[in-house]
Amino acid sequence: MPIPAFGLNFDYRCPFGRIIHEHAVIAMRAGADFHISFEPYTLSQGHVPEGSPACWDDPTYDADLLSLEVGLTVRDHFPEQFLDTHLALFTARHDQGNSLRTESLIRPVLEAHGVDADAVFAEVKTGKARAEIAETWMKRT
Repeated sequence: MPIPAFGLNFDYRCPFGRIIHEHAVIAMRAGADFHISFEPYTLSQGHVPEGSPACWDDPTYDADLLSLEVGLTVRDHFPEQFLDTHLALFTARHDQGNSLRTESLIRPVLEAHGVDADAVFAEVKTGKARAEIAETWMKRT
């Protein structure tokens, strides 16, 4: 019986998300016939005070959303490097204590996995990934 397609939410700050994503990628590399859509989830939005702007509309959350925007951009523009980069971003955050809140902290992770960091950050600046974060969140609520 084929496994139905499913989505996995991620925010690189979430240790529980890291665990499931690592297991899913290990299974995929071992031959599991998974059809996974990797979907953004922002921990920040869950903590926005009622009546305040959504985190994707509030510049004070820019640093919180940066790694998620980068991950989405790599997923969409560098799909061959996505899984390695995806796991490396979780590793940088949870094993190395990297906050992933600035370009200078994220750039080495991208470059280590053959991703054109300049292209990624240029694409992030277009706002497309930010719009996907908002759209995906709004579909869930």
